[in-house]
Amino acid sequence: MQDPRHSASGQEGGGDGAPEQGAARLAARLTATLESITDAFLMLDRDWNLSYMNSEAERLLQCQRAKVLGRNIWQVFPEAVGGPYYRAYHKAIENNCSVSFEEYYAPLDLWTEIRAYPSDEGLAIYFLDISARKATEAQIRQLAFYDRLTGLPNRQLLLNRIEHALVLCGRIGHNGAVLFIDLDNFKAINDTRGHDKGDILLQLVAARLLSAVRASDTVARFGGDEFVILLEDLEPEIALATAGAQEIARKVLQVFSQPFDIAGIEQYSTPSIGITMFDRAAGTVDEVLQRADLAMYGAKAAGRNAISFFDPGMLQRVAASVALEADLRRALTLDEFVLHYQPQVGVDGRLAGAEALVRWNHPQRGLVAPGEFIPAAEDTGLIVPLGQWVLRAACLQLAQWGADAATASLRMAVNVSAHQFHRPDFVEQVLAVLAETGAPAGHLKLELTESLLLKDVAGTIEKMCLLREVGVGFSLDDFGTGYSSLSYLHRLPFDQLKIDRSFIQEIGSDSHGAAIVRIIVALGQALNMAVLAEGVETAQQFDFIVAEGCHAYQGYLYSRPLTVGQLAAFLADRPAG
Repeated sequence: MQDPRHSASGQEGGGDGAPEQGAARLAARLTATLESITDAFLMLDRDWNLSYMNSEAERLLQCQRAKVLGRNIWQVFPEAVGGPYYRAYHKAIENNCSVSFEEYYAPLDLWTEIRAYPSDEGLAIYFLDISARKATEAQIRQLAFYDRLTGLPNRQLLLNRIEHALVLCGRIGHNGAVLFIDLDNFKAINDTRGHDKGDILLQLVAARLLSAVRASDTVARFGGDEFVILLEDLEPEIALATAGAQEIARKVLQVFSQPFDIAGIEQYSTPSIGITMFDRAAGTVDEVLQRADLAMYGAKAAGRNAISFFDPGMLQRVAASVALEADLRRALTLDEFVLHYQPQVGVDGRLAGAEALVRWNHPQRGLVAPGEFIPAAEDTGLIVPLGQWVLRAACLQLAQWGADAATASLRMAVNVSAHQFHRPDFVEQVLAVLAETGAPAGHLKLELTESLLLKDVAGTIEKMCLLREVGVGFSLDDFGTGYSSLSYLHRLPFDQLKIDRSFIQEIGSDSHGAAIVRIIVALGQALNMAVLAEGVETAQQFDFIVAEGCHAYQGYLYSRPLTVGQLAAFLADRPAG
């Protein structure tokens, strides 16, 4: 057997030695060489018969030389006929050119690196087992492009596929869609059952999402409890494509309708799904994902466990929200907020105090009511520094009242947000403000909303009791409009219930406002709490709350909210109780 890369006529020796002996020695030397190399080696003749095979080829191909030499290779390995090996070897012979490639042979579970050289005698084939290298590459790819926990494509692979889908849409004119999915209340599951159970839920969610889509669709874990479904090759007609995307989203909702079995305990979870369609004019990958994300928040706002399609108004609202947040941060820095005060008065006409109400003195828009900026402050977390500013400003005013005998008995009511109250250092902050301003703690009344009380009732009671020890009072604001529960109300140390203005405004109408006011007053009396009605605007409303037993009120009938200067003039003409 001779090296196919050398001339077939080459001989060793000469002179007195016989040519046959030289050829035999050369063949023996070549055979020894081919047996010693690390490559597997095959020699095929021009009829595709196996004419030589070294021991490494014998091992890798899992066959015995004695049984296959002289046989046609395509009969020995029939699964290769028509495949990559078959085509490459024929190309080498037909074009008289060497070929090299990597290929996987499934019957032997073998990855090979091939180099084949044609000659007049046939084809010399060298090949290596690269299965270990391919396994390492696959592992690296898995780590780079797939989520470890769920096995789904990760964010990077998703971005690549969306980019490819956008290019394809531009080429063939079809539509696609991105579904952005966020699990509702996933944090609560993590907090109550532990992160390991949360991980199990994510794995189960991944399996259900895969069951709801087509084989051609991509389900990816975007991060945390967020998943994205990429739908490609939807109908060219946008109405049909949209209907197709909506049908997939409905299937997703459906597969979430059954509970998840997590360590033997049934756990329900629901998704909020945002959908954006895309075509050849969709823009960038980031823009597509942003639209789907905004649509998902639309589903959250609609009550969760819902589907929401993107509309351009969402971008406008986000832009306005971002601008408002920037404006609020600037306003806090430049001290653009002011307090107005709405007097609170006993039904006997004696002034009891005032509620501090924040206003935004905007340099371009003028005075901005809290309803326009408080929700944004809560969403962005700016409500905490704003609330601290309000408390300090109100306590400064309270300290001034305390220094004047004519106003020393007045109390100051200050609203406290849930974000502010649930901070671990809330009690310390209030005590620090009282110490800094010199305001009398016994005349400060903090107003809490019902929704604030739903989180950590025990911690709420502890904070209230600590502040009550120094004299701070508490009022339950807007009672009856939130999640009222007598189970906590009798445990919390409130001094006062405030009847929401919506019930007061319904007094005298055919609604149940009067009955609700009557019930709240009776409840306050039973719990030994004072009752204050807010939003009293007419004599009829005033007469009703007096008859029912309210202790105090505030509203336009007595006074609108006043600036500091207006309040000073107002107090000069009113007796303090």
